[in-house]
Amino acid sequence: MVIGLTGGIASGKSTVSAKLKELGAAIIDVDILARSVVSKGEIAYNRIIQCFGESILLPNGEINRKRLGSIVFSDKKKLALLNGITHPEIISRVKERIRELKTAGNSVIVVDAAILIEMGLYKYVDSVWVVAADREIQIKRLIERDKFDYRDSEKRINSQFTDDVRKKYADIVIDNNESIETLSKKIEELWGNVMSGGE
Repeated sequence: MVIGLTGGIASGKSTVSAKLKELGAAIIDVDILARSVVSKGEIAYNRIIQCFGESILLPNGEINRKRLGSIVFSDKKKLALLNGITHPEIISRVKERIRELKTAGNSVIVVDAAILIEMGLYKYVDSVWVVAADREIQIKRLIERDKFDYRDSEKRINSQFTDDVRKKYADIVIDNNESIETLSKKIEELWGNVMSGGE
């Protein structure tokens, strides 16, 4: 079974992913694949520099993701341009990784992607799980975890789909407004259902 796991920034998606890994799922971390797609020498890397210029590079020639992020998260057209470059490359790597993991005999594969729906990756999974948290809780977590200020936190959240949109694609919605212990119990129950042949 291939599960597509998604959720907004600071929704707790990574915590859910880590718990599923602990329970025995094979995880495809789309963030890691996305980084490899834009690393030096890759097709996407060259196209990004053509479009955004060399000012986004670190001294070692790699892309400064923070600088690029601050450019695209405040300009929808630039974000769309970046996505047009990176998404096709990422999708093809995800599909390849799913094939490899299935061949290796993994029974539960989790595609962990913040923008699973925006990218169209939901088309390649059997079940979509959405981790949802109230907006104010997300902002509080971003300020505490990533030291963003309130405005930056809002910008990041606004650049993604809302939970209402995500829920339209969801087979399962995991509410994460409470403690990590509560979340952990919910995941264990869902895992039990998956292993017994349910959703």
